[in-house]
Amino acid sequence: MNSRRNFFKHAGLAAGAVAAASVGRAALAALPEPVMQTQASTQAPLLPTTGRPYNPVVTLNGWTLPWRMNQGVKEFHLVAEPVVREMAPGFKAHLWGYNGQSPGPTIEVVEGDRVRIFVTNKLPEHTSIHWHGQRLPNGMDGVTGLNQPGISPGKTFVYEFVARRPGTFMYHPHADEMTQMAMGMMGLWVTHPQAKHPLIDEVQRDFCFLLNAFDIDPGSATPKIMTMLDFNLWGWNSRIFPGIDALPVRLGDKVRLRVGNLTMTNHPIHIHGHEFSVTGTDGGPVPLTARWPEVTVDVAVGQMRQMEFVADEEGDWAFHCHKSHHTMNAMGHNVPTLIGVDHRGLAPRIKSLIPDYMVMGERGMADMAEMDMPIPDNTLPMMTGQGPFGSVEMGGMFSVLKVRRDQAPGNYKDPGWYKHPPGTVAHEYTGPLADPARFKAEAGQSMPRAQRPTTDTEVRARKPSGHSGH
Repeated sequence: MNSRRNFFKHAGLAAGAVAAASVGRAALAALPEPVMQTQASTQAPLLPTTGRPYNPVVTLNGWTLPWRMNQGVKEFHLVAEPVVREMAPGFKAHLWGYNGQSPGPTIEVVEGDRVRIFVTNKLPEHTSIHWHGQRLPNGMDGVTGLNQPGISPGKTFVYEFVARRPGTFMYHPHADEMTQMAMGMMGLWVTHPQAKHPLIDEVQRDFCFLLNAFDIDPGSATPKIMTMLDFNLWGWNSRIFPGIDALPVRLGDKVRLRVGNLTMTNHPIHIHGHEFSVTGTDGGPVPLTARWPEVTVDVAVGQMRQMEFVADEEGDWAFHCHKSHHTMNAMGHNVPTLIGVDHRGLAPRIKSLIPDYMVMGERGMADMAEMDMPIPDNTLPMMTGQGPFGSVEMGGMFSVLKVRRDQAPGNYKDPGWYKHPPGTVAHEYTGPLADPARFKAEAGQSMPRAQRPTTDTEVRARKPSGHSGH
């Protein structure tokens, strides 16, 4: 993490526009220093040193934005700017984001905090920020043209309001939204309860991340902003597997997962080995009587879901979106299905014309994960990742929950692969195999099939020219 101490040193607020008439001029005499981050790894939780205490979250492949206290007000500085985001090792995308990254840093406050956020625009067009799910004065809601003028390039606006209720929220532009959100402009906001809350449990691990999607052609680096549904990269916090960090927890920890969706479709988020309860939305905590056990929760567009469980099963547990195309990278949408096609006679003839031709897909797509095929620069294979037993054959929205009895409290270091106790791993059976029994179906049809005439039917069509034909 690094700081730009002289950022806009001579600009101040005189060169910008102030969106909060209630803010005193003395408080706006100097902007808080903008803190920037370019690392793509998960950063340690930011323990509060000023203001009300709280138990911090951990942003998956992200970080929490530091603040300063100014006469009892918690002040932050967001910088909207072009960024380069490493989506996975070997693949970087040219995005738009905040403070050096996409998504921008998580903002953490406590219920009842008065918050002041300075927003400086370094984009080539105007922008704004909508504080998704917050209760605040109408003029702070961030919809360009409706609640405020747009923040022009080079200008700084300031938003100020009280964090009135605890929960998990998001922030994103409400200006040229199709472009700016497709380019990666979004971030998380967490408001912690100021006192013990009957519907909000204390947890030992508190993870959060946003779901996002991009359409970036293999070999290029900039998203296509006009795509509506056929995205080829599905990410968590603008990272794709194998670039998404694992979630290490201690056996017996109470774990909270906060997931927000700013893509163009829903995502059934599924965890292996455990059951969880949905304990909160961006509308607030879920009443105890409305909770039920689940292993998959559907997070719709514009929604936030908060899940909680006790990590009581040791091991490496898959954690992913259950839409199978969302666990692949750099997908092509017009690839024909070749399963069962016999290439034996055709392949040698094609190779005589195209020496590098390879037969693919006749037995399924798993072979592609094993091949060391040349691919365009700045992209990833569709299926990748190497586990302790071979290729994982995944991509996109996929990670691993790593539950360990010896993981120290507060330690988020990846513990490596799980060491299975003897006799607990599925293995090949080498004994004799009996012929399978075949049973005739006993159930009949609900009613007799309709009897249809067996005579041949000739279809005659009249052509536009007037001549009849078959």
